[in-house]
Amino acid sequence: MKYLQIFFFVFLLTPFASNAQLSEKQAPQRFDSFLENIPHGTIDTVTYSSATVGTNRNALVYTPPGYKKNKKYPVLYLLHGIGGDEKEWFKNGQPQIILDNLYFQKKLSPMIVVLPNGRAMKDDRAIGNIYGSDKVQAFATFEKDLLNDLIPFVEKKYKVFTDRENRAIAGLSMGGGQSLNIGLGNLDKFAWVAGFSSAPNTRNPEELLPKPEEATKNLKLLWISCGDQDNLMRISARMHDYLRNNKVPHIFYVEPGGHDFKVWKNDLYMFSQLLFKPVNTALFSQYTVLGSSASITD
Repeated sequence: MKYLQIFFFVFLLTPFASNAQLSEKQAPQRFDSFLENIPHGTIDTVTYSSATVGTNRNALVYTPPGYKKNKKYPVLYLLHGIGGDEKEWFKNGQPQIILDNLYFQKKLSPMIVVLPNGRAMKDDRAIGNIYGSDKVQAFATFEKDLLNDLIPFVEKKYKVFTDRENRAIAGLSMGGGQSLNIGLGNLDKFAWVAGFSSAPNTRNPEELLPKPEEATKNLKLLWISCGDQDNLMRISARMHDYLRNNKVPHIFYVEPGGHDFKVWKNDLYMFSQLLFKPVNTALFSQYTVLGSSASITD
């Protein structure tokens, strides 16, 4: 009876149909509110050996409600910003609450979410001068750590799919730049890529996709989003312009807000509903640019 009451409570707050994510302009109120009497996923801390860094490193792993060890799952790697660590999303973005609520509404494909520390250095804490050259370099070094150390660890510890079609990468700010750099630079490893308010560490589009037709052929979904009041909008807009001019299907999602977790939580809510499902690029234009239709051909 409690589950039934909660279901109607959520349904009234969010009047969705089965493909409603295509018509939503942003997350509804209380999408990130903890609901006690619904099934919940689990977040654990794991430790893996990084040959790249030469030390053991920590990551958080979210497993969905009803997780079964003998079932295979796709994986989303979710990256933090320049001032954060593997706990930044957990503390400020509460992905476990957002995703739990979406699972209860039957709006997500079951997936494992890995929250790593994208600062690949022996002392990877966000202390001191977080903009120091050594720390900035460590964010670039993370690509090797992710591909050679963390992903193999996850695929050994958890029963997950190991093909590119079942692997996604997304991140906020510095992590958004990392996601675009790593994801688009390794199309043989990732088919789902998203940059939320990507920072200036994002490589130039011409460098990321010198052959745009390869992205068109290989990507399931490329998501670019940013708040309309964000001073870093130029990074996302530059990427969008290049993709549009080269006719690479993508979603360019401009939302109200600045460079903060209000925007990034909304991004996770929107983006996660599309993952590991059939994709119709003709529907990408239904996503909003400040409440109006977005189009890669405008």
